[in-house]
Amino acid sequence: MSASPYAELVARVLVRSEELELRGGRTRVWVYGPDDAARRIVFVHGLRGDHHGLEPIVAHLDGARAGVQVIVPDLPGFGASQALPSDRHDIDGYAAWTRELLAAVAPAGDAVLAGHSFGSIVTAAAVARGAAVRGLVLVNPIAASALAGPRRVMTGLTVAYHRFAGALPEGTGTWLLRHPLMTRIASVAMATTRDAALRRWIHAEHGRYFSTFADRKTLLEAFHASVRHDVAESAAAVGVPTLLVAAERDDIAPLAAQRALAARFADARLAVVPATGHLAHYEAPAAVAREIEAFLAALP
Repeated sequence: MSASPYAELVARVLVRSEELELRGGRTRVWVYGPDDAARRIVFVHGLRGDHHGLEPIVAHLDGARAGVQVIVPDLPGFGASQALPSDRHDIDGYAAWTRELLAAVAPAGDAVLAGHSFGSIVTAAAVARGAAVRGLVLVNPIAASALAGPRRVMTGLTVAYHRFAGALPEGTGTWLLRHPLMTRIASVAMATTRDAALRRWIHAEHGRYFSTFADRKTLLEAFHASVRHDVAESAAAVGVPTLLVAAERDDIAPLAAQRALAARFADARLAVVPATGHLAHYEAPAAVAREIEAFLAALP
């Protein structure tokens, strides 16, 4: 098993796990840092992942600034969180869940909301629809629909694969969606680091956590939402200070699209992490944490 390059740093962070009743289902959240922290961040992970993927950023934030608490839930239907019993696992369902999550963990509206990849679409939609927060941070934000991006051919093939899996009997379709080969192909396509040990660990992380979705229905709803929607749909309605943390080599959310996206917000700053791609949370968590720290420090 590949060792995490961030294991020692993550192990130093004070953490506890809690379960919340949200939208009629049980959501598991991880709370990193002290309860009396001056700053609070609620951070939503990307598609097929869970809270583990954000721990490298969390650990660097904790080390960079005392007095920061980060709350990371597993999205409903992924990781240790139950699927939503009444809502679809799409942008509407997840945005409504995010608003309830914020009301439960930061009722004063004093938290900064953050999201990575698919989580960027969810969190931007939640703020656009009235979630009370101090600011918004979008890491590797989905600036434009994947169906129209530079990987549209690959996206089209992935959509076809998911539709095929959805048309098969439940057991066979779920087996295909959980198949390790599919996870490895996606992992290889996204990783840009030339560090062999880091690549092995990234692939191992995806192997451990990318198939922990609750059931086929949940994954298919979330997947189709991820390729049909983007942050740009919500940007104009976001009225709080916003930080976009883009990656120089991200071909899922390329820089030109990120610059166009930043211009859609009323108050946004674009930061670019050099020499990394869509997995900035794994490949460059220290750089992402520094940008978030600077953003937090600049908030009133």
